Amino acid sequence: MAVELDPQLLEILACPCDDHAPLIVGTPDDAQADVLTCTSCARRFPVVDGIPVLLLDEALDQQGGD
Repeated sequence: MAVELDPQLLEILACPCDDHAPLIVGTPDDAQADVLTCTSCARRFPVVDGIPVLLLDEALDQQGGD
């Protein structure tokens, strides 16, 4: 299932790491993934019940593992 977020919210969301880069919906390989991916560090942040979990401790690395 694809992440459905208000486009205005998606515009202001940013990665919580020091770079604060924009986030994109899904992953480069799967636009339907229930994650937001950082355009700088490639961390993937899960979206649970429509709510992005933007905590570095909960982020997945760029390979999709913990």
